[in-house]
This record gives sequence, C-alpha cells and structure tokens, in this order.
Amino acid sequence: MKKYIAFTLISLLAAAAFSQGILTASSFFKSVSENYATIKDYEADVDIKASKTSMSGHLSYKSPNLLRIDFTSPEEQVICFNGDLLTIYLPGSAAILNQAVDNSSNNGTNLATAQGLSLLGRYYSPAYETGQDAVPLDEGSEEMVVNLILRRRNMSEAFSTIKMSVSPSTMLIRRLVATTPQGEVFSFDFKNYTLNGGISDQRFIYDPPTSANNYNNFLFSE
Repeated sequence: MKKYIAFTLISLLAAAAFSQGILTASSFFKSVSENYATIKDYEADVDIKASKTSMSGHLSYKSPNLLRIDFTSPEEQVICFNGDLLTIYLPGSAAILNQAVDNSSNNGTNLATAQGLSLLGRYYSPAYETGQDAVPLDEGSEEMVVNLILRRRNMSEAFSTIKMSVSPSTMLIRRLVATTPQGEVFSFDFKNYTLNGGISDQRFIYDPPTSANNYNNFLFSE
C-alpha cells in the first residue's frame, strides 16, 4: 500500500510538472494580446505582398487606432488613418482615395495592434501550427518564431485563416499571412520595431498633394 501511495504521488507530481510546461495556443495568443495592450505607440518597417504585388514602407502606430505607412516602394505612396478617415495617396495615378472607416473593421496592418488582436480573439480560434516550440521563420533562417493558425469562427470574416508568427523573446508579431476564402494570400512582415517612442498625433495628419484627384467613399463606389 505504501509503495502504491508513493507511486501515485510521484505520478501526480510528474503530471503536474509536465502540464506546467504546456502553454495552450489560446494562452499564448492571450499573452501576445496583453503585450500589445501595454504598447502606447510603435514604429516598424513593413513589407507587404499580395498576389504579384510587393510593397515596402515605414509604419507608425499610436494607440488606440492611429496608423500611417510611408512607402519607399512604391515611392511616396502613403496610407494614413486618423481614427475616422482613411486616406490613400497613389502617386502613380495622381489619386487621393478617402474613406470614412468603421473602427471595428480589420485589415492586415491593424491586426498587429491591441485593438486588432482583441477583435481576432473574438472572431478567430487560435491553434499552434506544429506545436509551442519555436521554429525558423523561413527554411534555413536563424530567426525563431512561434506559429499560430487562427481560423474564423463565422463565415462573415474577410480572412478564412491567418498565420501569425510571433517572436518568443519579444512577443511581437513578426509576420502575418492572411488567406481569403477565395484563396488570395496577403503577407505582412514587421521588423525593426521601436516601441513607445512618444509619437505625436501630428504624424497622423496627412496633407496629400493638391494636384492629385480626390475620390471619396472609394470602397463603395461603382
């Protein structure tokens, strides 16, 4: 009987120790969200790929919902959201696109914000791609990330799945790969983060060239 009790206690202790080493995908995702909730502002370089199109630029974000990207490719292109109005300047077309935006909407860039992650937690279910251990970001890469696969809970979401690669050392999103139900893939790489630098609200006031043509409510235009 004493041997049986001792064996049982050892088994329970071993099981407890093992379970403490397991971090569920939901818990890991929650930790990422909590980390972003502490960030007042950040800057990062961003690379965006969609189909055969590639873009690069410098992203500025300020909590809760100010966002701006100044592109180096295409040069001089700008995306700016001041909390109410989305403005996109397309220098190649000499066009300014303006759209009043619902703050609850999500796109690939604002997924990497506290507000975006809060919405993801509500509408998507997280799971590890292969497990909780970090793996190379790309084949042969020395950069290690933890990969989550987020699957939508209802059919109304714009992306059916989102692969989120997170640096385990910083708990910052390194890459997002969002796939639509039609199979379109959008990839967002974030690197060279600068956190809580005290970005001014003035950065999110954008005055596009007066020579460009304005198109309002472009998302709903014929």
